[in-house]
Amino acid sequence: MARFRRKSCITLLALILLALVITLVLKALSPEDSPFSGPVFPDRKNEDQIPRENENKPHQIQMNNAAKSDRDEEREATLRRFPPPNYYVHTFYYTWFGNPKFDGKYIHWDHPQLAHWDLKVAHGYPQGRHSPPDDIGSNFYPSLGAYSSKDPSIIEDHMQQLRTAAIGVIAVSWYPPDMKDDNGEPTDDFVPLLLEVAQKYHIKVAFHIEPYKDRDEVNMFSNVKYIIERYGEHPAFFKYRTNTGKLLPLFYVYDSYLMNSEQWAKLLKHTEADSIRDTPYDAIFIALLVEEKHKREIVTSGFDGVYTYFATNGFSYGSTQRNWDSIKAYCEDNNLIFIPSVGPGYIDTSIRPWNLQNTRNRINGKYYETSLSKALEARPDFISITSFNEWHEGTQIEMAIPKTSQTVYLDYLPNKPAIYLEITRKWAAIFGGERRRWQE
Repeated sequence: MARFRRKSCITLLALILLALVITLVLKALSPEDSPFSGPVFPDRKNEDQIPRENENKPHQIQMNNAAKSDRDEEREATLRRFPPPNYYVHTFYYTWFGNPKFDGKYIHWDHPQLAHWDLKVAHGYPQGRHSPPDDIGSNFYPSLGAYSSKDPSIIEDHMQQLRTAAIGVIAVSWYPPDMKDDNGEPTDDFVPLLLEVAQKYHIKVAFHIEPYKDRDEVNMFSNVKYIIERYGEHPAFFKYRTNTGKLLPLFYVYDSYLMNSEQWAKLLKHTEADSIRDTPYDAIFIALLVEEKHKREIVTSGFDGVYTYFATNGFSYGSTQRNWDSIKAYCEDNNLIFIPSVGPGYIDTSIRPWNLQNTRNRINGKYYETSLSKALEARPDFISITSFNEWHEGTQIEMAIPKTSQTVYLDYLPNKPAIYLEITRKWAAIFGGERRRWQE
Protein backbone atom coordinates (compact mmCIF):
# COMPACT_ATOMS: atom_id res chain seq x y z
CA MET A 1 0.00 0.00 0.00
CA ALA A 2 2.86 2.40 0.92
CA ARG A 3 4.69 1.54 -2.32
CA PHE A 4 1.50 2.34 -4.31
CA ARG A 5 1.16 5.73 -2.63
CA ARG A 6 4.80 6.60 -3.44
CA LYS A 7 4.24 5.69 -7.10
CA SER A 8 1.11 7.87 -7.23
CA CYS A 9 2.94 10.84 -5.74
CA ILE A 10 5.84 10.50 -8.21
CA THR A 11 3.40 10.32 -11.14
CA LEU A 12 1.50 13.42 -9.93
CA LEU A 13 4.74 15.42 -9.49
CA ALA A 14 5.84 14.46 -13.00
CA LEU A 15 2.54 15.69 -14.46
CA ILE A 16 2.80 19.01 -12.60
CA LEU A 17 6.37 19.55 -13.84
CA LEU A 18 5.31 18.76 -17.43
CA ALA A 19 2.46 21.33 -17.20
CA LEU A 20 4.86 23.99 -15.91
CA VAL A 21 7.31 23.35 -18.76
CA ILE A 22 4.53 23.63 -21.39
CA THR A 23 3.27 26.88 -19.83
CA LEU A 24 6.74 28.44 -19.91
CA VAL A 25 7.21 27.43 -23.54
CA LEU A 26 3.82 28.92 -24.56
CA LYS A 27 4.58 32.20 -22.83
CA ALA A 28 7.83 32.45 -24.75
CA LEU A 29 5.95 32.12 -28.06
CA SER A 30 4.34 35.15 -29.81
CA PRO A 31 0.51 35.07 -30.27
CA GLU A 32 0.97 34.33 -33.97
CA ASP A 33 3.23 31.33 -33.17
CA SER A 34 1.03 29.81 -30.50
CA PRO A 35 -0.99 26.80 -31.68
CA PHE A 36 -3.83 27.85 -29.33
CA SER A 37 -4.02 31.48 -30.33
CA GLY A 38 -7.40 32.75 -31.50
CA PRO A 39 -8.66 36.17 -32.61
CA VAL A 40 -7.52 39.00 -30.35
CA PHE A 41 -10.50 41.23 -29.52
CA PRO A 42 -9.54 44.89 -29.16
CA ASP A 43 -10.71 47.13 -26.35
CA ARG A 44 -14.03 48.79 -27.45
CA LYS A 45 -12.57 52.16 -26.48
CA ASN A 46 -9.96 51.76 -29.23
CA GLU A 47 -12.21 50.46 -32.01
CA ASP A 48 -11.53 53.55 -34.12
CA GLN A 49 -7.81 52.63 -34.14
CA ILE A 50 -8.30 49.19 -35.73
CA PRO A 51 -6.33 49.04 -39.00
CA ARG A 52 -8.46 49.08 -42.18
CA GLU A 53 -7.09 45.77 -43.42
CA ASN A 54 -8.69 44.07 -40.41
CA GLU A 55 -12.19 45.47 -41.05
CA ASN A 56 -13.48 42.31 -42.69
CA LYS A 57 -12.42 39.87 -39.97
CA PRO A 58 -15.45 38.04 -38.58
CA HIS A 59 -14.93 39.12 -34.97
CA GLN A 60 -14.71 42.78 -35.99
CA ILE A 61 -17.85 42.54 -38.13
CA GLN A 62 -19.62 41.16 -35.08
CA MET A 63 -18.35 44.07 -32.99
CA ASN A 64 -19.39 46.66 -35.59
CA ASN A 65 -22.83 45.09 -35.80
CA ALA A 66 -23.06 45.17 -32.01
CA ALA A 67 -22.13 48.85 -31.93
CA LYS A 68 -24.68 49.61 -34.66
CA SER A 69 -27.27 47.61 -32.77
CA ASP A 70 -26.55 49.61 -29.63
CA ARG A 71 -27.03 52.88 -31.52
CA ASP A 72 -30.25 51.61 -33.07
CA GLU A 73 -31.55 50.54 -29.68
CA GLU A 74 -30.66 53.93 -28.21
CA ARG A 75 -32.47 55.71 -31.06
CA GLU A 76 -35.51 53.46 -30.73
CA ALA A 77 -35.57 54.16 -26.99
CA THR A 78 -35.55 57.88 -27.80
CA LEU A 79 -38.35 57.46 -30.34
CA ARG A 80 -40.47 55.59 -27.81
CA ARG A 81 -40.55 58.77 -25.72
CA PHE A 82 -42.34 60.57 -28.56
CA PRO A 83 -45.98 60.12 -29.54
CA PRO A 84 -46.51 58.13 -32.75
CA PRO A 85 -46.36 60.23 -35.93
CA ASN A 86 -49.69 61.05 -37.57
CA TYR A 87 -49.12 60.83 -41.34
CA TYR A 88 -52.34 62.75 -41.96
CA VAL A 89 -50.82 65.82 -40.26
CA HIS A 90 -48.44 67.71 -42.56
CA THR A 91 -46.42 70.87 -42.01
CA PHE A 92 -44.69 73.21 -44.44
CA TYR A 93 -40.93 73.14 -43.92
CA TYR A 94 -38.34 75.62 -45.22
CA THR A 95 -34.70 74.85 -45.94
CA TRP A 96 -33.60 78.28 -47.15
CA PHE A 97 -31.82 79.50 -44.00
CA GLY A 98 -28.04 79.89 -43.87
CA ASN A 99 -25.28 81.25 -41.65
CA PRO A 100 -21.53 81.97 -42.04
CA LYS A 101 -20.40 78.72 -40.41
CA PHE A 102 -22.13 76.44 -42.94
CA ASP A 103 -22.88 78.74 -45.87
CA GLY A 104 -20.26 81.49 -45.75
CA LYS A 105 -22.91 84.13 -45.07
CA TYR A 106 -26.34 84.66 -43.57
CA ILE A 107 -29.14 83.59 -45.89
CA HIS A 108 -32.77 84.66 -45.40
CA TRP A 109 -32.13 85.78 -41.81
CA ASP A 110 -30.93 89.03 -43.43
CA HIS A 111 -34.17 89.35 -45.42
CA PRO A 112 -34.81 92.85 -46.81
CA GLN A 113 -37.74 94.98 -45.68
CA LEU A 114 -39.94 94.93 -48.75
CA ALA A 115 -41.28 98.19 -50.16
CA HIS A 116 -45.02 98.71 -50.60
CA TRP A 117 -46.12 98.76 -54.25
CA ASP A 118 -47.65 102.22 -53.75
CA LEU A 119 -44.72 104.66 -53.62
CA LYS A 120 -46.66 107.10 -51.46
CA VAL A 121 -47.21 104.37 -48.85
CA ALA A 122 -43.68 103.00 -49.22
CA HIS A 123 -42.09 106.30 -48.19
CA GLY A 124 -43.69 106.03 -44.77
CA TYR A 125 -41.97 102.75 -43.83
CA PRO A 126 -38.36 101.64 -43.24
CA GLN A 127 -36.42 99.87 -45.97
CA GLY A 128 -33.12 97.99 -45.91
CA ARG A 129 -31.78 94.60 -44.84
CA HIS A 130 -31.72 92.95 -41.45
CA SER A 131 -28.33 92.35 -39.82
CA PRO A 132 -28.10 88.90 -38.14
CA PRO A 133 -27.54 87.33 -35.72
CA ASP A 134 -29.19 89.85 -33.35
CA ASP A 135 -31.37 91.52 -35.98
CA ILE A 136 -33.16 88.94 -38.14
CA GLY A 137 -36.03 89.03 -40.62
CA SER A 138 -38.61 87.77 -38.15
CA ASN A 139 -40.84 89.10 -35.37
CA PHE A 140 -39.82 86.08 -33.24
CA TYR A 141 -36.40 84.65 -32.40
CA PRO A 142 -35.70 80.90 -32.81
CA SER A 143 -34.43 78.93 -29.83
CA LEU A 144 -31.73 77.49 -32.14
CA GLY A 145 -30.54 80.96 -33.15
CA ALA A 146 -29.89 82.11 -36.72
CA TYR A 147 -29.23 78.57 -37.92
CA SER A 148 -28.26 76.97 -41.21
CA SER A 149 -30.70 74.53 -42.77
CA LYS A 150 -27.65 72.51 -43.87
CA ASP A 151 -26.48 71.90 -40.31
CA PRO A 152 -27.08 68.18 -39.54
CA SER A 153 -27.53 68.94 -35.84
CA ILE A 154 -30.28 71.45 -36.68
CA ILE A 155 -32.09 68.89 -38.84
CA GLU A 156 -31.84 66.38 -35.97
CA ASP A 157 -33.29 68.94 -33.58
CA HIS A 158 -36.09 69.77 -36.02
CA MET A 159 -37.01 66.11 -36.38
CA GLN A 160 -37.19 65.75 -32.61
CA GLN A 161 -39.46 68.80 -32.43
CA LEU A 162 -41.63 67.36 -35.20
CA ARG A 163 -41.92 64.05 -33.37
CA THR A 164 -42.76 65.92 -30.16
CA ALA A 165 -45.66 67.43 -32.13
CA ALA A 166 -46.69 64.01 -33.57
CA ILE A 167 -46.33 65.41 -37.10
CA GLY A 168 -45.82 62.64 -39.64
CA VAL A 169 -45.01 64.52 -42.87
CA ILE A 170 -43.02 67.62 -43.76
CA ALA A 171 -43.80 69.34 -47.06
CA VAL A 172 -40.41 70.76 -47.97
CA SER A 173 -40.27 73.95 -50.02
CA TRP A 174 -38.64 72.94 -53.31
CA TYR A 175 -37.03 74.64 -56.28
CA PRO A 176 -35.42 72.72 -59.16
CA PRO A 177 -31.63 72.24 -59.03
CA ASP A 178 -29.69 75.49 -59.48
CA MET A 179 -32.86 77.55 -58.98
CA LYS A 180 -33.77 79.57 -55.89
CA ASP A 181 -36.16 82.07 -54.39
CA ASP A 182 -35.47 85.82 -54.61
CA ASN A 183 -33.57 85.96 -51.32
CA GLY A 184 -31.94 82.55 -51.05
CA GLU A 185 -29.64 79.99 -52.64
CA PRO A 186 -30.36 76.61 -54.31
CA THR A 187 -31.42 73.99 -51.77
CA ASP A 188 -32.03 70.75 -53.70
CA ASP A 189 -28.51 69.53 -52.96
CA PHE A 190 -29.22 68.76 -49.33
CA VAL A 191 -32.58 67.03 -49.78
CA PRO A 192 -30.69 63.69 -49.42
CA LEU A 193 -29.50 64.65 -45.93
CA LEU A 194 -33.02 65.73 -44.99
CA LEU A 195 -34.42 62.38 -46.14
CA GLU A 196 -31.77 60.43 -44.20
CA VAL A 197 -32.42 62.21 -40.92
CA ALA A 198 -36.19 62.11 -41.43
CA GLN A 199 -36.03 58.34 -41.90
CA LYS A 200 -34.23 57.93 -38.56
CA TYR A 201 -37.24 59.59 -36.89
CA HIS A 202 -39.90 57.81 -38.98
CA ILE A 203 -40.95 61.09 -40.57
CA LYS A 204 -41.94 61.29 -44.25
CA VAL A 205 -41.02 64.00 -46.74
CA ALA A 206 -43.37 65.43 -49.38
CA PHE A 207 -42.49 68.22 -51.81
CA HIS A 208 -44.02 71.70 -51.90
CA ILE A 209 -43.23 72.87 -55.44
CA GLU A 210 -42.63 76.61 -55.51
CA PRO A 211 -43.45 78.94 -58.45
CA TYR A 212 -39.98 78.80 -59.97
CA LYS A 213 -39.11 80.93 -62.99
CA ASP A 214 -40.90 80.00 -66.24
CA ARG A 215 -42.85 77.14 -64.64
CA ASP A 216 -45.05 75.45 -67.23
CA GLU A 217 -46.57 72.03 -67.94
CA VAL A 218 -43.47 70.79 -69.79
CA ASN A 219 -40.86 71.54 -67.14
CA MET A 220 -43.31 70.53 -64.41
CA PHE A 221 -43.32 67.04 -65.95
CA SER A 222 -39.51 67.08 -66.08
CA ASN A 223 -39.17 68.25 -62.50
CA VAL A 224 -41.65 65.75 -61.09
CA LYS A 225 -39.77 63.07 -63.02
CA TYR A 226 -36.51 64.32 -61.50
CA ILE A 227 -37.88 64.24 -57.94
CA ILE A 228 -39.34 60.74 -58.30
CA GLU A 229 -36.28 59.27 -60.02
CA ARG A 230 -33.85 60.86 -57.56
CA TYR A 231 -35.77 60.50 -54.29
CA GLY A 232 -38.81 58.31 -54.93
CA GLU A 233 -37.27 55.05 -53.68
CA HIS A 234 -36.06 56.49 -50.40
CA PRO A 235 -38.05 55.05 -47.47
CA ALA A 236 -38.72 58.58 -46.14
CA PHE A 237 -40.33 59.71 -49.42
CA PHE A 238 -44.04 60.20 -48.72
CA LYS A 239 -46.54 58.16 -50.73
CA TYR A 240 -50.28 57.84 -50.25
CA ARG A 241 -52.52 54.95 -51.21
CA THR A 242 -55.48 56.25 -53.18
CA ASN A 243 -59.03 54.88 -53.22
CA THR A 244 -58.08 52.96 -56.35
CA GLY A 245 -55.24 51.21 -54.53
CA LYS A 246 -52.38 53.09 -56.21
CA LEU A 247 -49.44 54.11 -54.01
CA LEU A 248 -48.48 57.58 -55.26
CA PRO A 249 -46.33 60.54 -54.22
CA LEU A 250 -48.14 63.70 -53.13
CA PHE A 251 -47.09 67.15 -54.35
CA TYR A 252 -48.31 70.50 -53.06
CA VAL A 253 -48.14 73.12 -55.84
CA TYR A 254 -47.79 76.65 -54.50
CA ASP A 255 -49.40 79.48 -56.50
CA SER A 256 -50.78 76.92 -58.93
CA TYR A 257 -53.19 79.57 -60.28
CA LEU A 258 -50.24 81.30 -62.02
CA MET A 259 -50.60 78.67 -64.77
CA ASN A 260 -53.93 78.55 -66.55
CA SER A 261 -56.20 75.50 -66.50
CA GLU A 262 -55.41 74.64 -70.15
CA GLN A 263 -51.72 74.30 -69.31
CA TRP A 264 -52.40 72.20 -66.23
CA ALA A 265 -54.82 69.98 -68.14
CA LYS A 266 -52.07 69.03 -70.61
CA LEU A 267 -50.10 67.67 -67.66
CA LEU A 268 -52.86 66.32 -65.42
CA LYS A 269 -55.73 65.13 -67.62
CA HIS A 270 -55.79 61.45 -68.64
CA THR A 271 -57.05 62.38 -72.10
CA GLU A 272 -54.03 64.49 -73.05
CA ALA A 273 -51.24 62.99 -75.16
CA ASP A 274 -48.42 64.36 -72.97
CA SER A 275 -50.17 63.72 -69.67
CA ILE A 276 -48.23 62.53 -66.63
CA ARG A 277 -51.14 60.26 -65.72
CA ASP A 278 -50.62 56.49 -65.92
CA THR A 279 -46.86 56.98 -66.29
CA PRO A 280 -44.23 56.01 -63.70
CA TYR A 281 -44.35 59.67 -62.62
CA ASP A 282 -48.04 59.90 -61.85
CA ALA A 283 -48.78 61.46 -58.47
CA ILE A 284 -51.36 63.24 -56.34
CA PHE A 285 -51.25 66.95 -57.19
CA ILE A 286 -52.69 69.43 -54.68
CA ALA A 287 -53.54 72.93 -55.92
CA LEU A 288 -53.56 76.13 -53.86
CA LEU A 289 -57.09 77.46 -53.42
CA VAL A 290 -57.01 81.24 -53.02
CA GLU A 291 -60.08 82.74 -54.72
CA GLU A 292 -63.51 81.12 -54.99
CA LYS A 293 -63.29 81.06 -58.80
CA HIS A 294 -60.24 78.81 -58.48
CA LYS A 295 -62.46 75.90 -57.45
CA ARG A 296 -63.81 75.36 -60.98
CA GLU A 297 -60.37 75.99 -62.51
CA ILE A 298 -58.82 73.36 -60.24
CA VAL A 299 -61.34 70.77 -61.43
CA THR A 300 -60.89 71.57 -65.11
CA SER A 301 -57.10 71.50 -64.63
CA GLY A 302 -57.18 67.90 -63.45
CA PHE A 303 -55.83 68.43 -59.93
CA ASP A 304 -56.47 65.81 -57.26
CA GLY A 305 -57.11 68.12 -54.34
CA VAL A 306 -56.82 71.57 -52.76
CA TYR A 307 -55.01 73.18 -49.85
CA THR A 308 -55.40 76.69 -48.47
CA TYR A 309 -51.88 77.47 -47.12
CA PHE A 310 -52.39 80.91 -45.56
CA ALA A 311 -52.53 81.04 -41.77
CA THR A 312 -54.48 84.32 -41.81
CA ASN A 313 -58.19 83.67 -41.30
CA GLY A 314 -60.04 85.98 -43.69
CA PHE A 315 -57.03 86.82 -45.90
CA SER A 316 -58.31 84.79 -48.86
CA TYR A 317 -61.44 82.83 -49.75
CA GLY A 318 -59.58 79.58 -49.14
CA SER A 319 -58.06 80.62 -45.80
CA THR A 320 -61.38 81.92 -44.42
CA GLN A 321 -62.40 79.24 -41.96
CA ARG A 322 -66.16 79.75 -42.29
CA ASN A 323 -65.82 78.64 -45.93
CA TRP A 324 -64.23 75.29 -45.11
CA ASP A 325 -67.48 73.32 -44.79
CA SER A 326 -68.64 74.42 -48.24
CA ILE A 327 -65.18 73.83 -49.74
CA LYS A 328 -65.21 70.32 -48.28
CA ALA A 329 -68.64 69.68 -49.81
CA TYR A 330 -67.39 70.92 -53.19
CA CYS A 331 -64.40 68.61 -52.93
CA GLU A 332 -66.60 65.63 -52.16
CA ASP A 333 -68.82 66.40 -55.14
CA ASN A 334 -65.79 66.59 -57.45
CA ASN A 335 -63.70 63.76 -56.01
CA LEU A 336 -61.03 66.11 -54.63
CA ILE A 337 -58.88 65.79 -51.51
CA PHE A 338 -59.44 68.66 -49.06
CA ILE A 339 -56.47 69.84 -46.98
CA PRO A 340 -57.20 72.97 -44.92
CA SER A 341 -54.15 74.82 -43.65
CA VAL A 342 -54.00 76.05 -40.07
CA GLY A 343 -51.43 78.17 -38.28
CA PRO A 344 -50.65 79.57 -34.83
CA GLY A 345 -50.91 83.19 -35.99
CA TYR A 346 -49.47 85.58 -38.54
CA ILE A 347 -47.16 88.58 -38.40
CA ASP A 348 -44.75 89.63 -41.15
CA THR A 349 -44.04 93.27 -40.26
CA SER A 350 -40.31 92.52 -39.94
CA ILE A 351 -40.20 92.12 -43.74
CA ARG A 352 -43.44 93.89 -44.75
CA PRO A 353 -43.66 96.72 -42.21
CA TRP A 354 -46.79 98.11 -43.90
CA ASN A 355 -48.82 94.85 -43.58
CA LEU A 356 -50.14 95.22 -40.06
CA GLN A 357 -53.76 94.60 -41.16
CA ASN A 358 -53.02 90.92 -41.84
CA THR A 359 -51.49 90.26 -38.41
CA ARG A 360 -53.29 87.58 -36.41
CA ASN A 361 -52.40 87.54 -32.73
CA ARG A 362 -51.56 84.13 -31.28
CA ILE A 363 -53.55 84.85 -28.11
CA ASN A 364 -51.33 82.40 -26.17
CA GLY A 365 -52.32 79.50 -28.44
CA LYS A 366 -56.08 80.18 -28.65
CA TYR A 367 -55.92 81.27 -32.30
CA TYR A 368 -54.19 78.00 -33.21
CA GLU A 369 -56.59 75.82 -31.25
CA THR A 370 -59.60 77.55 -32.79
CA SER A 371 -58.16 77.01 -36.28
CA LEU A 372 -57.51 73.32 -35.60
CA SER A 373 -61.03 72.89 -34.24
CA LYS A 374 -62.53 74.56 -37.33
CA ALA A 375 -60.48 72.31 -39.60
CA LEU A 376 -61.70 69.16 -37.86
CA GLU A 377 -65.32 70.30 -38.12
CA ALA A 378 -64.94 70.16 -41.91
CA ARG A 379 -63.80 66.50 -41.78
CA PRO A 380 -60.66 67.03 -43.87
CA ASP A 381 -58.65 64.29 -45.56
CA PHE A 382 -55.41 65.75 -44.16
CA ILE A 383 -54.50 68.79 -42.10
CA SER A 384 -51.58 70.99 -43.14
CA ILE A 385 -49.84 73.34 -40.72
CA THR A 386 -48.48 76.68 -41.88
CA SER A 387 -45.79 76.36 -40.82
CA PHE A 388 -43.00 74.60 -39.01
CA ASN A 389 -40.43 77.33 -39.67
CA GLU A 390 -41.58 80.16 -41.95
CA TRP A 391 -40.08 82.71 -39.56
CA HIS A 392 -40.52 85.69 -41.89
CA GLU A 393 -44.31 85.48 -41.66
CA GLY A 394 -44.50 84.53 -37.98
CA THR A 395 -46.39 81.30 -38.67
CA GLN A 396 -43.81 78.97 -37.12
CA ILE A 397 -44.57 76.34 -34.49
CA GLU A 398 -40.83 75.73 -34.06
CA MET A 399 -39.58 76.68 -30.61
CA ALA A 400 -38.91 80.40 -30.03
CA ILE A 401 -37.31 82.16 -27.07
CA PRO A 402 -37.40 85.65 -25.57
CA LYS A 403 -34.59 87.78 -27.03
CA THR A 404 -33.21 91.03 -25.68
CA SER A 405 -31.49 93.25 -28.23
CA GLN A 406 -31.99 96.53 -30.04
CA THR A 407 -34.58 94.69 -32.15
CA VAL A 408 -37.80 94.05 -30.25
CA TYR A 409 -39.00 90.46 -30.58
CA LEU A 410 -42.24 88.74 -29.69
CA ASP A 411 -42.13 85.44 -27.79
CA TYR A 412 -44.38 82.65 -26.53
CA LEU A 413 -44.51 83.81 -22.89
CA PRO A 414 -46.15 83.10 -20.49
CA ASN A 415 -45.98 79.69 -22.18
CA LYS A 416 -42.80 77.69 -22.75
CA PRO A 417 -40.95 77.48 -26.08
CA ALA A 418 -42.56 74.13 -26.99
CA ILE A 419 -46.17 75.28 -26.47
CA TYR A 420 -47.13 75.06 -30.17
CA LEU A 421 -45.56 71.64 -30.53
CA GLU A 422 -47.63 70.48 -27.57
CA ILE A 423 -50.85 71.95 -28.98
CA THR A 424 -50.12 70.21 -32.29
CA ARG A 425 -49.55 66.89 -30.52
CA LYS A 426 -52.87 67.24 -28.68
CA TRP A 427 -54.83 67.92 -31.89
CA ALA A 428 -52.97 65.28 -33.89
CA ALA A 429 -54.29 62.74 -31.40
CA ILE A 430 -57.81 64.20 -31.59
CA PHE A 431 -57.68 64.15 -35.41
CA GLY A 432 -56.53 60.52 -35.37
CA GLY A 433 -59.46 59.57 -33.17
CA GLU A 434 -61.93 61.52 -35.30
CA ARG A 435 -60.66 59.91 -38.52
CA ARG A 436 -61.24 56.45 -37.05
CA ARG A 437 -64.73 57.48 -36.00
CA TRP A 438 -65.54 58.90 -39.45
CA GLN A 439 -64.41 55.67 -41.09
CA GLU A 440 -66.68 53.65 -38.82
